Amino acid sequence: MKYIAFLDTVHESLDKTLSEKGFECIAAEEISKHQILMGEFDWHGIVIRSRFRIDKEIIDALPDLKFIARFGAGMENIDVEYAESKGIKCLRAPEGNMTAVAEQTLGMLLSLTNRLFIAREEVRNGIWKREENRGIEIEGKTVGIVGYGFMGKALAQRLKAFGCRILVNDPYLEIKEEGIEQVTIEELQKETDILSLHLPLSEETQAFVNTDFINKMAKPFLLINTARGNHVVSEDLLAGLKSGKVVAACLDVLDREKSSFEHAVQDETIKELLALENVLITPHIAGWTHESNYKMAAALYQKIMAIN
Repeated sequence: MKYIAFLDTVHESLDKTLSEKGFECIAAEEISKHQILMGEFDWHGIVIRSRFRIDKEIIDALPDLKFIARFGAGMENIDVEYAESKGIKCLRAPEGNMTAVAEQTLGMLLSLTNRLFIAREEVRNGIWKREENRGIEIEGKTVGIVGYGFMGKALAQRLKAFGCRILVNDPYLEIKEEGIEQVTIEELQKETDILSLHLPLSEETQAFVNTDFINKMAKPFLLINTARGNHVVSEDLLAGLKSGKVVAACLDVLDREKSSFEHAVQDETIKELLALENVLITPHIAGWTHESNYKMAAALYQKIMAIN
């Protein structure tokens, strides 16, 4: 029997379809890292979101492990290099939530540039302002996309319909696509009006947007981060917003984020960001749609079956 442990709750269809193929799916959402290290589990595979890091210790404690499936896009909570050195396949499902991320990115951008969330609250409070809520069109704006994987590409496809000029920086890809200009980071910083981050988290991309990066931007710019919170240094972003170097920010993730936002909103820097009308913050929900939940399960099912 091949046992697959679900260390996080995911869409029920993944359990169902794998069980139909003869796998024994185990609900292991309550099993702690300590229990795994102390126990003797003959798991063939594990499915996880972000509950804890799958590190060398856990991998060594599971000698029968053949795959690790990340229910999501990022792999920063898995020691991929060590796992693969042990012959363990590492799977992920970015194609499952790329549409959701792209749509939220656009939704946040349009909401902020058209002051929709501000106007809504004003109207609810009996305030009817038109001139003060005059919006800004994104047609003709230069959008810089950093990272051109599934998420960055999905966003670019949608931006084309808005008539934006699209610059892409991704040193690991050679992009030859109509309507896309591949540029260096320096060229992107020179031309960009709207900057959207779609990077994996690594040592290279940690604190990617900091004071130095902001100061190198030639024009005041709008920042969107739906990738990982640690790409952006919150204090430096706040300083950029106060100076006018950053005209606005859409943030689905924060560098204070852990398992939830509760502790983050008590932070003084985050409080200041939340108080600004030109900042829109959501609770890490880009990619978190009903459809993406199912599509990620379907994508992982196909990948698990391909190696079994």
